[in-house]
Amino acid sequence: MNHQTKFPFSQKSRRWIETSQWRPQAHCRLFCLPYAGGSALIFRDWHRSLPEFVEVLPLQLPGKGRRFQEPPLRSIGEIAGLLAEDLLPLFREKPFAFFGHSMGAIIGYELARRLRGQHGLRPLTLMASGRMAPHVLDREPPMFNLPHDEFIAKLRRLNGTPHEVLECAELMEVMAPLLRADLEAIETYVYQPGLRLDCPILAFGGDHDPDVSQSDIEAWGHHTSAEFRMKMFAGDHFFLHPQQEELLKDLTGELLRYGPPPVMHDAQQGSRL
Repeated sequence: MNHQTKFPFSQKSRRWIETSQWRPQAHCRLFCLPYAGGSALIFRDWHRSLPEFVEVLPLQLPGKGRRFQEPPLRSIGEIAGLLAEDLLPLFREKPFAFFGHSMGAIIGYELARRLRGQHGLRPLTLMASGRMAPHVLDREPPMFNLPHDEFIAKLRRLNGTPHEVLECAELMEVMAPLLRADLEAIETYVYQPGLRLDCPILAFGGDHDPDVSQSDIEAWGHHTSAEFRMKMFAGDHFFLHPQQEELLKDLTGELLRYGPPPVMHDAQQGSRL
């Protein structure tokens, strides 16, 4: 089915959303938030594997993709605040859920907090992936301000940047400032205690992630008064790529719990109610 249509939202919303696969009849929206250094392209094929009642909306941060000429944001609070303001009509319009990996998980969490505290809105579920719970201190020293050679060496160890990109000096000259800005945002993030979320949280982790342990993932349970569940995948910090098929099955199962109401039929006339 071809869902390519003219962008149905306001220009203010348009700058954040990177997709042409609109599902205007969808029951709910899944907003997808990338990891540091990542872009909306991470989620470009997700709509193929998720149910028709879900509209997948990858979010593009400044400095990435068609927003390349915009200065990147260096604060999780600023990112979450702008998203809460610019996408508010979309959050009010129909049910929504968040998926975020690593930095994206914290953005999703802070965005959910703002929507609850300022607008009385809550996502169907927050799906946090590859990141320790907000209150857990990062045990690794910051890398956003490392000298160039040390910065590149650290990126190699993290295994999230393609080897071809790291080996291309010209490309890294362009990419490094964007990576540093994202890393500054997440590495300078400071959790502020407050009311817990009242939406379910589903947390994912990689069983060979050198920086995020299973107990770090379990700690997400402290941040909701609703249901909490978790799952560990085989893989390192970027398990979402090799495990994409299995991960999307889990996302589908989660969203089906809040899916569209069943179609009812009149027993005698066979008409839809």
